[in-house]
Amino acid sequence: MSVLPEQSESVALRFPTGFVWGAATASFQVEGSTTADGRVESIWDEFCRRPGAVHNGDTGEPAADHYRRYVDDVALMRSLGLGAYRFSVAWPRMADLGFYDRLVDELLENGIAPWATLYHWDLPQSLEEKGGWANRDTAYRFAEYASTVVSRLGDRVAGWLTLNEPWCSAFAGYASGRHAPGVQSGSAAIAAVHHLLLGHGLAMQEIRAHAPNTPAGITLNLFPVHPATGKPADLDAARRIDGLQNRIFTAPVLQGEYPADLLADLAPYGLPELIHDGDLETISAPIDLLGVNYYRAYLVEAGGEPESRSEWVGAEDVRFLTSGHPRTEMDWEVQPEGLTELLVSLNEQSPGLPMYITENGAAYPDTLTDDGQIRDTDRITFLDGHLRASHAAIEQGVDLRGYFCWTLMDNLEWAAGYAKRFGLVHIDFATQQRTLKESARWYAAVIERNGLPADG
Repeated sequence: MSVLPEQSESVALRFPTGFVWGAATASFQVEGSTTADGRVESIWDEFCRRPGAVHNGDTGEPAADHYRRYVDDVALMRSLGLGAYRFSVAWPRMADLGFYDRLVDELLENGIAPWATLYHWDLPQSLEEKGGWANRDTAYRFAEYASTVVSRLGDRVAGWLTLNEPWCSAFAGYASGRHAPGVQSGSAAIAAVHHLLLGHGLAMQEIRAHAPNTPAGITLNLFPVHPATGKPADLDAARRIDGLQNRIFTAPVLQGEYPADLLADLAPYGLPELIHDGDLETISAPIDLLGVNYYRAYLVEAGGEPESRSEWVGAEDVRFLTSGHPRTEMDWEVQPEGLTELLVSLNEQSPGLPMYITENGAAYPDTLTDDGQIRDTDRITFLDGHLRASHAAIEQGVDLRGYFCWTLMDNLEWAAGYAKRFGLVHIDFATQQRTLKESARWYAAVIERNGLPADG
């Protein structure tokens, strides 16, 4: 049975032929089965046990029970017309990758292209006990893991992504400690940045060795950064935040260097000493695609009391301002125009670089009605606006080749627990009942049309 609603609108904004329409998830957020088939403990298993670390003490068990229900979940994907599913492989499952064999085969049997992310934050706890990403050796262990995974799945995966949002792994994990592993050290965070990037470069070598014809790259969470005024202090605040959020990753990967201003800013945290001969050549090896995760933009000004648990190493005194846009339940402003700005800017930096939006979505307080529906019109408005922004970027010459909605299904939203719902599919976590939201049907219609009507 089709899940599509009646559609009478003509298609005014058509996306390019072959545009990839997908949805994304992450292993720890959806799989559950945290002790099955030899899985070892991750930093998030340990972090979830800490009092107050995760909303209401939520854990990765059972999450959305995707490990056991993947066949039904793939059937849901097919009913929506998804052309691709972006999932992450759990490094703690390295001893037994059978689940991913089964998942990939099921996707292919249903006409859905598997897109695999090698690292979406679930570092094995045993490696964290040796220093985690602050330890250079972890980059080499990651390369070994990548070799194992790609040699196993590389004949069937349509696209590879090395890392998801290394900013979060480094700064939320090692600077503020708001995410696993919960470390609070500016020096450890900067070390983690460099070692994550080194791990990316080493993993790209393994992908080239085992799946040379499969497109591969990295996914970064990027934000346009604007100064509140033209005052020199505000301009410098924007420079510092743009450096810590965006350029610290894009410049090494795309240009093979850390910006000079960042090297100077971060010298007290040891960044120059972390860079060994050959590192930047490894990090900047050509990628086939850039994955872009976009949720909002930043408006900043200088001044304010430094935060005690700040992600902003060396810029703790910068204040983040609101600009009056509507907000999601994550308290993030809805700014679709920032996506066009970001994509165009990236294209100016690296002309012709193929890009995919690998995450974009919104959490809202979804409510089941008496007739069993979730009429999430706010999410539809969000997605519609960002798809129009994506189309505007294409019209301005950006080689945007796909869009992966975050997320396929409600899940464990990291430190926010199960309280924040991003999914196209509603999950009753007590029963694991799946219910398509109105946004899922709306997205299915967009996919079927490969475009949008004249008005949202």
